[in-house]
Amino acid sequence: MPLIAAATATIGTPTLWAVTIGLVLVLLAVDFLLTRRPHEVSLREALAWSAFYVALPLAFGGWVWWQHGTDRGVEYLTGYLVEKSLSVDNLFVFMLLLGAFAVPPALRQRVLLYGIIGALVLRGLFIALGAAALAAFDWVFLVFGLVLLVTGVKILRDTLSGHGQEVDISRMRVVRAARRLFPVTEEYDGPRLTVRRAGARALTPFALVVLAVLATDIVFAIDSVPAVYGITGDPYLVFATNAFALLGLRALYFVLESALSRLVHLGYGLAAILGFIGAKLALHWGHLQWTAVPEIPTLASLGVVVGILAVTVTTSLVATRQERDEEPEMVT
Repeated sequence: MPLIAAATATIGTPTLWAVTIGLVLVLLAVDFLLTRRPHEVSLREALAWSAFYVALPLAFGGWVWWQHGTDRGVEYLTGYLVEKSLSVDNLFVFMLLLGAFAVPPALRQRVLLYGIIGALVLRGLFIALGAAALAAFDWVFLVFGLVLLVTGVKILRDTLSGHGQEVDISRMRVVRAARRLFPVTEEYDGPRLTVRRAGARALTPFALVVLAVLATDIVFAIDSVPAVYGITGDPYLVFATNAFALLGLRALYFVLESALSRLVHLGYGLAAILGFIGAKLALHWGHLQWTAVPEIPTLASLGVVVGILAVTVTTSLVATRQERDEEPEMVT
């Protein structure tokens, strides 16, 4: 099945858009209320919300399949899996940032919530711009494909070098700029972004980590939006897959916090997925120019994505288990 161009029909009627955006806002409001009182998230609480945020997008996918057919259902499911896998990579970066800024455990979920809100806003903007560009120019498919290929190579290089395993906050441009423009306190003051010190307004470390997370959101949006446009050209499904993948990140972080470090091969899997989708977009552009150029069916794409994720998780768990088994021998 060929990729559906952004200019073609969308399942997103004005009513469906309004209902979906309203649901997203309600869920964000609930998350905000849950984090109003800073507290450490228990595993039971995180598991309950994670289960809800897995069941919700799967139920929505079932509705899409039932109402709009197998093709759109497969597009949605494939796009959701791609976005969810990229979101796990986002979580790993967030984990590094929270550790580098020494964020107290009780404040971490509020930082994650701000990051999710920023990601939703940025991706909504990129989705709208991407839809307009794809509707106007065929060569944008090739540009998106190139972006994904370059990103895949960068992730692969960082994974091989171990560069992505650490964060130097003193070298982050947004942090340096904030410190030049405003005084910054040494200690956290709950979830407050600013406080008054010596008659002047000063930023807190909490504000700096939020700025750092929002800066990474921009990078992730550049990667993730072209990736899902490589699966479906329907802007509504692009938004839905991004929204559902992001909404559950706060709870998922606390479920996977200890397990994230065990996904040592995640970078290889993401690089392979982005490279595959980049090639798919390039082939689609070629098909638009010359019909003899083949396209990759979305159902085949789903199989490739699931296969890569399965191999990545399996090899990661095997590798980390072997390392743990060898540790006592190394110590003695």
